[in-house]
Amino acid sequence: MNDPNYHRMKSKSSIIKFLYASSDSCADVFYLGGVFVPDPYLSIITDKKSYAVVNRLEYTRVRARSNYDEVMLLEAIKPKAAEMLGLPESEVGPGELMCYFAQRFAVKKIELPENFPAAYYATLHEAGYHLKVKRGVFFTRRLKKTDTEARAIRQGNAASAAGIRAAEQVLRAAVIDGNRLLYQGRVLTSERLRSMIDQACLAKGAVARNTIVAGGRQACDPHETGYGPLRPNELIIIDVFPRVQKTGYHGDMTRTFLKGRASPAQRKLVAAVRGAQSAAIAAIHDGAKAHQVHAQVEEYFEARGYTTERKGERFTGFIHTTGHGLGLEVHEPPRISPAKLKLRTGHVLTVEPGLYYPDIGGCRIEDVVRVTASGCELLSTLHYRWEIR
Repeated sequence: MNDPNYHRMKSKSSIIKFLYASSDSCADVFYLGGVFVPDPYLSIITDKKSYAVVNRLEYTRVRARSNYDEVMLLEAIKPKAAEMLGLPESEVGPGELMCYFAQRFAVKKIELPENFPAAYYATLHEAGYHLKVKRGVFFTRRLKKTDTEARAIRQGNAASAAGIRAAEQVLRAAVIDGNRLLYQGRVLTSERLRSMIDQACLAKGAVARNTIVAGGRQACDPHETGYGPLRPNELIIIDVFPRVQKTGYHGDMTRTFLKGRASPAQRKLVAAVRGAQSAAIAAIHDGAKAHQVHAQVEEYFEARGYTTERKGERFTGFIHTTGHGLGLEVHEPPRISPAKLKLRTGHVLTVEPGLYYPDIGGCRIEDVVRVTASGCELLSTLHYRWEIR
């Protein structure tokens, strides 16, 4: 076959793992390779080494910059695969390439992530391989963040903070005109404020998508991005979760503001959310049970009269979990939720309790922590002043 690596690669491996996705869209592929590739490509993981198969457009760059132990040229591999499989080269697609490498490594067991493309799963299944779909985290070492990863997440949160500060400055400069806010003579809308937030993130080297700027009743739907004019005397949730372009890691911070004069009910609501967040952060340490931290937040709210219930098609109160993992994905394991698991040193999580009542408004406050042996360290920094006169 004129392949200098053939005999070396044919050594037996008990199991082989395949990923087929772009590193731009798949966190596992980027975690493995450490280089951005916009189109899907094949990654191979054996007991001892990792491999990538990329086309000539990407070959030189991926070979020079990636973390793979070996990078192979697709155009050189396809004819070899066609010969081994007895197929025309035009019929060798990603699934056939996987069959080829499974033969070369002399394996019958293949492990795949749960989001693996169904078409190529079918190809491997029809070829008679024993397929194991790994549920949840594909690379368990992703759960605990290194110091380098923690610094990257801090950078993401610095971008989040820059976006939120930009929004705060606009709200401070805005003028109340009846039932609307004016900024530089024009009505201030969620869309307009979101654009300014996203620009501030971009200036910090991060791209923000689906930034939440939701006021009033809109803020009571936690993932509503917000639309239309922002109103005075209403709580406005601003949730910014940009991705740093250089590293791929995210920030994720939320603050709630109000332009005008808050009502006693609004002040009480915000104080309860801030108190619940402080209590949750204080409870986090290595070995802490995530479900107990979440239950503590629920109990904190209930003790202050904030019940969670369903009214018709709407849910009110504390209607989501306390937090989620953060890293190469905005939402990744582990979570601070009713699910039973222990928090461990190196876990990076958001802590974001919230309360949502349409007659009062919505409030969510979010920061990011990294679990330590004795507690946790904050990876996000921004003040909590929220009422802007």
